[in-house]
Amino acid sequence: MSLVIVGSMAFDTIETPFAKRERVIGGACVYASLAASNFDRPHIVGVVGDDFTGAHMNILKDHKIDTDGVKKSPGKSFFWAGKYNQDMKTRETITTELNVFEKFEPELPEKYRDIPYLFLANIDPALQMKVLNSMRKLKFTICDTMDLWINIKKAGLTEVFKRVDCVVLNDEEIRLFTGKDNVLHGAKEIQKLGPKYVIIKKGEHGACLSGQGMYFSLPSFPVENVVDPTGAGDSFAGAFIGYIAKSGKTDPATMKKAIAYGNTVASFTVEDFSIDGLLKIGPKDIDNRMAEIKKMVTF
Repeated sequence: MSLVIVGSMAFDTIETPFAKRERVIGGACVYASLAASNFDRPHIVGVVGDDFTGAHMNILKDHKIDTDGVKKSPGKSFFWAGKYNQDMKTRETITTELNVFEKFEPELPEKYRDIPYLFLANIDPALQMKVLNSMRKLKFTICDTMDLWINIKKAGLTEVFKRVDCVVLNDEEIRLFTGKDNVLHGAKEIQKLGPKYVIIKKGEHGACLSGQGMYFSLPSFPVENVVDPTGAGDSFAGAFIGYIAKSGKTDPATMKKAIAYGNTVASFTVEDFSIDGLLKIGPKDIDNRMAEIKKMVTF
């Protein structure tokens, strides 16, 4: 099996209380595809500028990521700069420059359209819907979003939710979308729209899965030295859908294990800046950490 990932490709400048990195590779599509590549071959759709060189693209190709859906446009790539606070949970956005991403229109190569698994990363709901309408043989689709789209394009986002199998949101986004203070009640309200599952992202506290009469909660791996939290959520989603694509199943046992793999891979992401944590790991590293998580939650 294989999967398609659609989202941003960017450069980030990241500052934490301990260090700063200038113009490192980022973007939801990049993090998610590198995470998913541990399980299946991702096919990515995005846009980059002239500053995204062949060397940058080769990082993805070296991980067997199909980049035929990436368009190169004249100008600069999407750029984000942010500064994390002392708690490494909250951050301040210094600047956001959309650049070529401002006019991003997902264009799927013909060979992508029959791929059965899809991750719609955080982009305009209208673009998410365009991708959904381009796919012909979907078996399982997950989508991410953010407070911006909930605030300004809720109607379009609602239509996307009706078409996907799984929605990935954090507590605040669920409350904002549904108006429910209780996150579990909010998740069930979203499921009424059509998604079989809602994943509730809990950051350093792991993730929860609600749907199909099931509620499953799993903590994240306890990372002692968080270096850079950027991209953790996208790494989680990429590993989650990557494992599902590899297994070709969506039964409860597979969904639970996919959550565990998502938490595991995301824990490597936060241990280094940018994508460096993802570039260092292999199957044995993931399996060893999975075994540790299993020890933590077995009693």
